[in-house]
Amino acid sequence: MLTRKKDKKRTQIQLLSMDNMVPQDHLLRLVDQAINFDFIYELVEDKYSMDKGRPSVDPVMLIKIPLIQYMFGITSMRKTITEIQVNVAYRWFLGLDMNDPVPHFSTFGKNYTRRFKETDLFEQIFAKILEECFGCDLVDPTVLFVDATHVKARANKRKVIKQVVEKEVSFYSDALENEIRKDREDHGRKPLKNNDDDPNPTGGTTPEPQTKTIKASQTDPDSGWFHKGDHQEVFAYGIQTACDANGWILGYSVHPGNHHDSRTFPTLYEKIKNPRLKKLVADAGYKIPAIAKMLIDDSILPIFPYKRPMTKKGFFRKSDYAYDEYNDCYLCPNYQILSYRTTNRVGYREYKSNGKICQACAYLTQCTLSKSHVKLVIRHVWEDYMEQCEDIRHTLGVKEIYARRKETIERIFGTAKEYHGMRYTQYIGKARMQMQVGLTFACLNLKKLAKMKQRMGLIGPFSLRLFWFFPIKLNI
Repeated sequence: MLTRKKDKKRTQIQLLSMDNMVPQDHLLRLVDQAINFDFIYELVEDKYSMDKGRPSVDPVMLIKIPLIQYMFGITSMRKTITEIQVNVAYRWFLGLDMNDPVPHFSTFGKNYTRRFKETDLFEQIFAKILEECFGCDLVDPTVLFVDATHVKARANKRKVIKQVVEKEVSFYSDALENEIRKDREDHGRKPLKNNDDDPNPTGGTTPEPQTKTIKASQTDPDSGWFHKGDHQEVFAYGIQTACDANGWILGYSVHPGNHHDSRTFPTLYEKIKNPRLKKLVADAGYKIPAIAKMLIDDSILPIFPYKRPMTKKGFFRKSDYAYDEYNDCYLCPNYQILSYRTTNRVGYREYKSNGKICQACAYLTQCTLSKSHVKLVIRHVWEDYMEQCEDIRHTLGVKEIYARRKETIERIFGTAKEYHGMRYTQYIGKARMQMQVGLTFACLNLKKLAKMKQRMGLIGPFSLRLFWFFPIKLNI
């Protein structure tokens, strides 16, 4: 039977409860039950006056607005406010009824500029939510997975200027310099001269430049020019992230997109380092002697993948040259000795062959193209740590642990970009990028926390029935 609905209900006045209009299993209802957002009042108390000025927008509601944006992947704050105006669940989550006016889309931006800019508020919010996850005994910080992803910056790649900047000092430069000095003394070599006095400090044919030319954005100077493989050349930010085996995000850091992962790792490592950490899993971008030494010295097992040698086709690989630790020399495939010559400024010992002997070698064309017929093999002063990493890689069960990267850290990046709007940013500047990343990762942990508590029967409609039968066992 054909039924026609009349439009008279559009103007009908009804008495409704906001709470009854939101489904019991709605994500925002579960999130609201999973954590008490009143902790935000304590975090922002010093940023407001207690007795002067006009009444402010509720700080909790102010923070919840961008949480809604990143929770549901809304592309802009303007569109977020439009969605809040017509979405009952969003209004309920913010504590607004159907007649309350929604804040203007510029409200959060103005409060951020005047109150929250250059503070660690959003990092504290992320840490507080993570603390709640630890309190439920859901996080296992013994094995951590570390990786980085790039987020496209809001910068026109055609508005580019060339800048000459000084090379930044590596985080391990002081330790490496002391190690080089000690290594040269053990081999009876004199200490290296300073860069200003030494025209050829690295032992190569040309002096090492102390400056470099980079592409800088006129729109967002904090971003960095990024290009890798088949990716499009853009200005971007690099997001270093760490999670546990269950997918809980434990830390993050934001850097320009032109900074290498191994260079920015120490910033994240200081945040995630804890007494319970036993293993750290990372890809080949982190496989350098300095990081291997840092982790092994802290009694942490570094789990790195196999890295293919970057040797020209048709030539011997470095593994074909056997290192004699007792005599401190290398043996070539033709059983000739490559003896120690020097330790250069970048931390590599140089082992060279005898050109007169190599000249008549049958394997010369597979060994070197040097005009003097001298083969050079280098060995880092911290090469022992890299060899320990290789031993760990061949340990039983390590291959299965490394394979879990696709289920943990890579899945987090895919989810954040596909469903939470982290493929690119609408903000300009590193500070605002840190805010977006902190709140996005806080949303990922919040979603996971809410769903886990629902499964455990601690929140949701099922929890009320469970509490009715077991009022003593559950602490609700």
